[in-house]
Amino acid sequence: MASKVISSTIRRTLTKPHGVVFRRHNLSTAAAAAATDYEDESIMMKGVRISGRPLYLDMQATTPIDPRVFDAMNDSGINEYGNPHSRTHLYGWEAENAVEVARIQVAKLIGASPKEIIFMSGATEANNTAVKGVMHFYKDTKKHVITTQTEHKCVLDSCRHLQQEGFEVTYLPVKTDGLVDLEMLREAIRPDTGLVSIMAVNNEIGVVQPMEEIGQICKEHNVPFHTDAAQAIGKIPVDVKKWNIGLMSMSAHKIYGPKGVGALFVRRRPRIRLEPLMNGGGQERGLRSGTAATQQILGFGAACDLAMKEMEYDEKWIKGLQERLLNGIREKLDGVVVNGSMESRYSGNLNLSFAYVEGESLLMGLKEVAVSSGSACTSASLEPSYVLRALGVDEDMAHTSIRFGIGRFTTKEEIDKAVELTVKQVVKLREMSPLYEMVKEGIDIKNIQWSQH
Repeated sequence: MASKVISSTIRRTLTKPHGVVFRRHNLSTAAAAAATDYEDESIMMKGVRISGRPLYLDMQATTPIDPRVFDAMNDSGINEYGNPHSRTHLYGWEAENAVEVARIQVAKLIGASPKEIIFMSGATEANNTAVKGVMHFYKDTKKHVITTQTEHKCVLDSCRHLQQEGFEVTYLPVKTDGLVDLEMLREAIRPDTGLVSIMAVNNEIGVVQPMEEIGQICKEHNVPFHTDAAQAIGKIPVDVKKWNIGLMSMSAHKIYGPKGVGALFVRRRPRIRLEPLMNGGGQERGLRSGTAATQQILGFGAACDLAMKEMEYDEKWIKGLQERLLNGIREKLDGVVVNGSMESRYSGNLNLSFAYVEGESLLMGLKEVAVSSGSACTSASLEPSYVLRALGVDEDMAHTSIRFGIGRFTTKEEIDKAVELTVKQVVKLREMSPLYEMVKEGIDIKNIQWSQH
């Protein structure tokens, strides 16, 4: 099996010609790191020296390919290299069959018909196609879109693009737990509302929206409901009929599949109409022209098939690791806040803010743990996360957020090491913080009148 070759290869210690020694690592993102002495090994990249390959806890950004998915893709690449749109010979028929099998696997994961699955390059293309495509098709009668302030940037930017074309967009605020106010949604719907687009699982804070209730409101008003489910499929149960979904965007690399492939679910009954973003050969029912990426699509299908079989086990494993991480940090640190609802949340996403610590300094100090910050660097200044600001998080706390992403291959040893390194770095930064020193002395810093010079 190809996965055995990969596993044996990447577990070796690799030495580069220039004398930089790479520590061995495995597909579970360096589980051995917890028991390894880092001091004798280092990696220099992007001008940063790292004491060994870091633990990978950034599963919302991307997931490693499952070896079983790789095997499926590798076999297809060798044996099924025909163009799936070539209808005159065996090679085309084989590739077409592989694509259709994958289409069935994706459809089963979300309770859809295979005819409702349109393969695309990823969730960004699917979101653009859904938001722009529906509104362009119904532009004569529908001029209004509803979304939330915490959506993925590609949805927000698609809405802003529509605004430049003359459409109107309502950006709903969210409650302090990150969830949508259903009454506010209901009141925002107008006779000319053509689409409601609300993310199922937030990529930054992991909250799960009340999808059934949102879908029911949209059904009552006969408005198509689109959801970005890139962070939802394969992680929580998804049923497009139960949720009354009209369009759903998906991505393979969030569920241990390959990058560069995703899909858009487009409901057939009652039918959702939309204009394609590109023109060409009319593949994918005329909604996405271009030669289908057979190997990536097959990998997507295999990842969905595995997710169906292992979702319950994955959820139990990941939930246990999340509790281990949160409890481990809170036992040793005060001033730790979870961003977003804990009751309605995907367990693999834990977004924490650490009071009296500058987030970017914490992130740079955690070079041995691959995580993401809620803050984003712009060319002019360090801006806090727009998602956290929408929750009403104070700017200073929004600057200190770190997102820990836990997945199928994460180990207990990695979590324990992450707790150790995080606590160590937060303590170090707080020792240098005059604000934390004042708080320890009982001073209420929020009521201090700071003088300006």
